[in-house]
Amino acid sequence: MSAEPPRPPAAALDEAFHNTTRLAIAVFLSACSEAEFAMVRDHCRVSDAALSKAASTLEAAAYAETRQGYVDKRPRTWLSLTPTGQLALTQHVTALQNIVAAARAASL
Repeated sequence: MSAEPPRPPAAALDEAFHNTTRLAIAVFLSACSEAEFAMVRDHCRVSDAALSKAASTLEAAAYAETRQGYVDKRPRTWLSLTPTGQLALTQHVTALQNIVAAARAASL
């Protein structure tokens, strides 16, 4: 009887990123210090309402922050990923990579 090779501890998938819109927003924000609402909306190809709802969910999880201000007397909103959100995203991506690695190892 052959023993299975030891498995590394599994990194947990984060439910906050199960929604593809929230994942896309977090990934986009991970590459910059902050981004204007319209830029995130356009890059992630979502409606204002969808982005607003997803950003609110990420904010409630302490993964994102919003900042409001003005540019030439026009209101603007900026989004950023918090350090907690950056860590959670990194762990989520690691968990996904572990799943892929396990699948590759199982297919050998």
